[in-house]
Amino acid sequence: MKSYEVNFDGLVGPTHNYGGLSYGNVASQSNSQQSSNPKEAALQGLAKMKALMEMGFQQGVLAPQERPDVAALRRLGFAGSDAQVIERAAKDAMPLLVASCSASSMWVANAATVSPSADSADGRVHFTAANLNCKYHRSIEHPTTSRVLGAMFADQQHFAHHAALPAVAQFGDEGAANHTRFCRDYGQAGVEFFVFGRSAFDTRYPAPQKYPARQTLEASQAVARLHGLSDDGVVYAQQNPSVIDQGVFHNDVIAVGNGEVLFYHEDAFLETDKMLAELDAKLGKRGGNFQSICVPRSQVTVEDAVRSYLFNSQLLSRADGSMLLIVPEECRGNERVWQYLQGLTSSGGLIREVKVFDLKQSMQNGGGPACLRLRVALNQTELAAVNPGVIMTAPLYDTLTQWVDKHYRDRLSENDLADPQLLLECRTALDELTQILKLGAVYPFQIN
Repeated sequence: MKSYEVNFDGLVGPTHNYGGLSYGNVASQSNSQQSSNPKEAALQGLAKMKALMEMGFQQGVLAPQERPDVAALRRLGFAGSDAQVIERAAKDAMPLLVASCSASSMWVANAATVSPSADSADGRVHFTAANLNCKYHRSIEHPTTSRVLGAMFADQQHFAHHAALPAVAQFGDEGAANHTRFCRDYGQAGVEFFVFGRSAFDTRYPAPQKYPARQTLEASQAVARLHGLSDDGVVYAQQNPSVIDQGVFHNDVIAVGNGEVLFYHEDAFLETDKMLAELDAKLGKRGGNFQSICVPRSQVTVEDAVRSYLFNSQLLSRADGSMLLIVPEECRGNERVWQYLQGLTSSGGLIREVKVFDLKQSMQNGGGPACLRLRVALNQTELAAVNPGVIMTAPLYDTLTQWVDKHYRDRLSENDLADPQLLLECRTALDELTQILKLGAVYPFQIN
């Protein structure tokens, strides 16, 4: 039976703004308080989805969240009508209003961790929504994320959904941004690779000194247990604390994997040789031939990697066995990174082609091509069981671009977030979107 890796890209929400909320994310911090363009951001993301679909890759779309999150503000003590809640938050606690308006759910690499049926004990595809508890503005996402994923993957015969882990520091979980999977074929048993920044209980593991390590070993282990993964199909690796302190807040900012290949920076991990040997041994037992591509620091520094998001790219397998790398425009703008990529593709190795996409609106907030997509490996039967409304087609692309043109603003500043009309615009847009994507009632305003 044929199997696929389907990329479900996050649709950028109507409140896309540069709030500078993510400490440890260099791009988010450096562009704080600039005016954003939600319409352009959404259209840039849709253009990438359409392009991958036209290249023959299976492509889906994941809906944004309701923002501002008035219910979250109410839990923090703001009362009155929705408009009054927003007005009072803007007057007394503007940072909380900005957090409640964040469109960060567009980076759906953080939405959940996904294990395909070939790896799980019960033969179903497993989803665990990420608690994202390191950052308040992201910690409020997982209830809606769970409902949206449940509406997309509703058939319990094929799909299993798990609630987010306990929202405490010991179980900080950032989803697929710190998880990848290696396999010979998407439909065959593979090796799931969990990368953590620190251990909550074991002091033998060093921790970064400047920026927080968002993913814990204990969270990764809990997700593996929930998904019914066997020990011989899992590898845990620690991210290098020094690169976290240089702005590598997730592993997908310093490494990306697909199929049998890991593309990584020389400084990405601790005990790299031991980790590579374990991946090679475990994948070999499952019929795979593990291969790695190390980018040396002498050619691309960690700073270059962070500024260009070279590793926050999509590594895609093509029918001829070669691989395609989808990178942001910022890679072409970095001389050392672009020189490295030209050499990489001309060497006749595994990665034969690089395609560049303009994702400036997302990049300025700290998310590149890989941040914008959640990978789900599905066989033909499972793909047929997915809600068809979320699978990208040419007509759906046209409908969504028209929807964006109709509902999105082309400029948004911090002061605009205090406008109660923005909430009404967002709800009107999302109500229409749930009908387009056939999701049913997934947003609080539709349920309450």
